[in-house]
Amino acid sequence: MNLTSLLVGILLLPAQPTAKLDVEVSFSKSVASDAFTGRVFVMATKTASKGAPPGLNWFNPQPCYAQDVVKWTPDAPLKFQPTVGHPKPWGEFGKDKVYLQAILDRDLGGQSFTSSAGNAYSKPVLFDPEKPTPIKLVIDQVIPERKFEEKGRVKYFEIESKLLTKFHGKPIKLRAGVVTPKSFAEDTTKKYPVIYDIPGFGGNHHFAHFLEARTDVAGVEMLYVVLDPSCRLGHHVFADSDNNGPYGKALVEELIPQLEAKFRAIGKPGARFVTGHSSGGWSSLWLQVTYPDFFGGTWSTAPDPVDFRDFQRVDIYDPKQNLFNDAKGEPRPLARSAGKILVRYKPFSDMEVVMGRGGQLQSFEAVFSPRGKDGRPMPLWDRNTGVIDLKVAKTWERYDIRLILERNWKTLGPKLAGKIHVYMGAEDTFYLEGATRFLQESQKKLGGDAVIEIFPGKDHGNLLDAAMRKRIASEMAKKSVVRSP
Repeated sequence: MNLTSLLVGILLLPAQPTAKLDVEVSFSKSVASDAFTGRVFVMATKTASKGAPPGLNWFNPQPCYAQDVVKWTPDAPLKFQPTVGHPKPWGEFGKDKVYLQAILDRDLGGQSFTSSAGNAYSKPVLFDPEKPTPIKLVIDQVIPERKFEEKGRVKYFEIESKLLTKFHGKPIKLRAGVVTPKSFAEDTTKKYPVIYDIPGFGGNHHFAHFLEARTDVAGVEMLYVVLDPSCRLGHHVFADSDNNGPYGKALVEELIPQLEAKFRAIGKPGARFVTGHSSGGWSSLWLQVTYPDFFGGTWSTAPDPVDFRDFQRVDIYDPKQNLFNDAKGEPRPLARSAGKILVRYKPFSDMEVVMGRGGQLQSFEAVFSPRGKDGRPMPLWDRNTGVIDLKVAKTWERYDIRLILERNWKTLGPKLAGKIHVYMGAEDTFYLEGATRFLQESQKKLGGDAVIEIFPGKDHGNLLDAAMRKRIASEMAKKSVVRSP
């Protein structure tokens, strides 16, 4: 299904620019020598970017507009006539001077259209609404691939996944940043437990550069591995899916065995732990539940919805529910801070429509939804009305962690004994505490020993503080096959 066809009303923009905004875009042969079919963007910012424009701010997004083109040739001028835009209509910047910048999304595998390697952009050009003149944006700058710099005890590990390459029909790599313990280079016979850390949405293996202290885990030396969960459709959460491919299987069967062989890991479940925050928190819990005999424990903090009866306050299984509005018809909030609403569902969804791919809500669909006849993830909700497709919601049961545990507890219960730790703030920024409460209640009814705690006064950002990290390290050290002194 073409995203543009889903849009009516407020998201549809006039065929011609307003406010005398006349923009012509072209791209040079140095960017791409062949004709381009895909999406071209124009963003408006208050200050001129020195390089590619910044990614969209979730809580206060910059004006962004998109036009889909077919067989657009190099150097050919394109009169920019966006079909979709957010949060303002095209050209309605008031009396503010803004810098306009064009981006060509070549969709080469990266998540963000503003930062993916191989995408191209123009230099910013000032638009003054008081003195409107035609603007020409020449896309001639290419975003380079970000190299992983090995430094000190931080090493780089990469493999080509045969499983993912087969699924996508092109080479797909798995990457990790590995922080080795202090004794690693001195004692070449010593083997180590491993912590696999999965960053949240937007994070990747480069985070390893800041985590050298994490190899001392309450007195036990461990390898600290930061995985890369990013993909072109968002965050793949290391779950096998119809749209992203078998990322979980590729991790467990391909990357981990090769990584542990190279870096002298003990290679046993009791010496293999998984952790993560936010989307990484969901990933770590998913991996532990899906591969209960492979990992020795998960420490999941502020995980994405673990029970879809409370998908950030929406019961997606309830036919009376709507993603955009509550039972009273009031717009649903999606994020908050200190009791103040930061963003609501509808504007956030509108922003992602302009992006086309790679947004947080779209990322959930990429993992949980079947692939549609058009090759895209089947949408859970109507982008204009917020109505939930109950048939699609039913398919999401495959990834409803609370439901999976209840339906398979006879088998999973004994295997997961002592392995599940979930920590959540009672005032989570993204309203994630409700689903965690449901999981907590479910585990009590099942008689499980999962440690699920919800901390008063904590939100998405301050939950994982120094005290929490110290506690998790202590708990990991006690579980490890290698004991602290």
